[in-house]
Amino acid sequence: QVQLVERGGGLVQAGGSLRLSCVASGSIVSFNAMGWYRRAPGKQRELVARILSAGRTDYADSVKGRFTISRDNAKNTVYLQMNSLKPEDTAVYYCAADRGAGVVWDYWGQGTQVTVSS
Repeated sequence: QVQLVERGGGLVQAGGSLRLSCVASGSIVSFNAMGWYRRAPGKQRELVARILSAGRTDYADSVKGRFTISRDNAKNTVYLQMNSLKPEDTAVYYCAADRGAGVVWDYWGQGTQVTVSS
């Protein structure tokens, strides 16, 4: 069993930046896909970004050009650099890990709140 712990959430003004970290309790080398999801109030959870072990990345259209996902297997950590934040980015952000393609995820974190003020 692997535990994922998100860090780095908080309150930031529009236009600002935050970097989220997801630290795994064990090695993430065996996970082909690592991802970040978010759930805004009153909305369904949505995929924000995904990174595969080969390096391929996918982003939601709403964050392309502003967010960057990366992984450091040596540190068992996945990052989400968020720039030019907008109020509509306000949500709980969740980390996820999957040994497959990153469609049905094996493990989830508890989430971290990101609030962007206007």
